[in-house]
Amino acid sequence: MRKSFERLVAVFAAMSICILAASALLTRPAAAGNLSTDIIGMFPKDIGEFAYADLKAARQHPWFAQLRDQLLPVNFRQFEQFLTTAGIDPTTQVDEMAWAAFAPSKDQGEQIVGVALGGFTPSATEERFKQQKLASVEVHGYKLWAFGSGVGGNDILFFFLDSNTAAFGNRSALEKLIDVHFGGSESLLTNTELYPLIKDANGNGTVWAVLNKSYTHIAMAQLLPQASQFPQASAIIDRLKAMEIHVTTGNGLDTQFQAVCNTVDDANTLAAALQAGVMMRRYQEAQSHPDVAKALDSVSVSPTGDHIKIDIPITEDQLQGLIKNHAFAAAQL
Repeated sequence: MRKSFERLVAVFAAMSICILAASALLTRPAAAGNLSTDIIGMFPKDIGEFAYADLKAARQHPWFAQLRDQLLPVNFRQFEQFLTTAGIDPTTQVDEMAWAAFAPSKDQGEQIVGVALGGFTPSATEERFKQQKLASVEVHGYKLWAFGSGVGGNDILFFFLDSNTAAFGNRSALEKLIDVHFGGSESLLTNTELYPLIKDANGNGTVWAVLNKSYTHIAMAQLLPQASQFPQASAIIDRLKAMEIHVTTGNGLDTQFQAVCNTVDDANTLAAALQAGVMMRRYQEAQSHPDVAKALDSVSVSPTGDHIKIDIPITEDQLQGLIKNHAFAAAQL
């Protein structure tokens, strides 16, 4: 499930680069992005993860393009080229991104859906698609263009809502978004678990994300897998309720994870396990990836009531060094 960030980054070749950078340091959100309620309300209620990236702000940093090149998977580079041939430049035309993920069900794997905000020319783009004889399907009057056959479970489709808004994702997820648009189902604004977290996170970071209980368990386990080796940690992780992630950009990156625990005692115990996990990971990285090990020195873990806060600051010098040594590219292997 946690591959959703990587896939979404690749869809338009730029989304959520900052959060991936910070996550890569631990195995695996300058200007604050604020998403309008109208856009949030486009998404279906039953998602498990919601995120936002202010790409216009992120592109102001000199390291952004290099970092993006290291993190972008090869197969999605092909999708970027596909969009470019259709007259869409994802590196300049997309200013903001919002995306969500649906947890896997018995019938299908994880599904993603997202909205790209920027400046587009739908009529010209769709004319090129017709000339190229791209596969497409119609849903409620919208023509969804496919990267692939259009019938594969993992195929990505997208369509234009207007000249400033494009929607993309797996077909079933897009159909849910369209159903919300026509009033056929409830929107994310009615999700009592995630929407309060979204209101809290919105505007606090170049990239920010909120995760429900299921996605929080997976994220925490992958953020610091060593923590599960400590007594009680695994059980506490299973009781985590939610998580917020904020990435701010300036002279470097500062990523903060805030997990909501079941009790104050759980927060204190898990914080101690996570601190030990950071130390263990630093020791493991010291020989093969000294830059990563040095960056881990700045990681702090602190319990605050029934919350745990993990702060991962990376200076611009550290970031440039990690990029120069292809540390993020290695993390994708």
